[in-house]
Amino acid sequence: MATHGFRPTHVVPAHGMPAWEDPDPARPTVPLDPLLPVRLVERRGDWAHILCANGWSAWVDGRRLIAVPQDPPTEDHPLTAAADPRPLLARAEQALARYRAAVDALLAGGLDGESFRDRTRGQRIGVVVDGESVWLYDAETERWAYSDGKRLTTYAADEAPRATPEPGHAPTRVATFEGEP
Repeated sequence: MATHGFRPTHVVPAHGMPAWEDPDPARPTVPLDPLLPVRLVERRGDWAHILCANGWSAWVDGRRLIAVPQDPPTEDHPLTAAADPRPLLARAEQALARYRAAVDALLAGGLDGESFRDRTRGQRIGVVVDGESVWLYDAETERWAYSDGKRLTTYAADEAPRATPEPGHAPTRVATFEGEP
């Protein structure tokens, strides 16, 4: 069952994490995928009760969740190629089409289980659509990106920030907030 109005408050760490049915280590359940967007519902000490976009919930070690901004900031600059959400949407569609083709072949008897695993190995896709907002996993850059339909911004990344920017990366800017010097 889908949960309407789902707004993630956290993402799962880059290497995934174990989950439990109850805040009890004796009741494990399916582990959570890396960078899965979740909403924190309740805290009990180090335990965190989380909700996923599809309505599934579990208990996790809340200390390991990565907090994300509620509404990712967007800039009021002209749209650049890197901020255009359409290429990432196209890659997500292509990845989903490849996966669907593999499922069709498996169910039609054209693939056995091992061939299916070989064909789908390494494929990663993640999409959460909520009205005008979309969160997309970009497997090429190993990042979750957010778009309001007009602009794409990084939401969460698999790896730690780099000490030096990549070639072609925009220069660092000082961010100031209203009321600050």
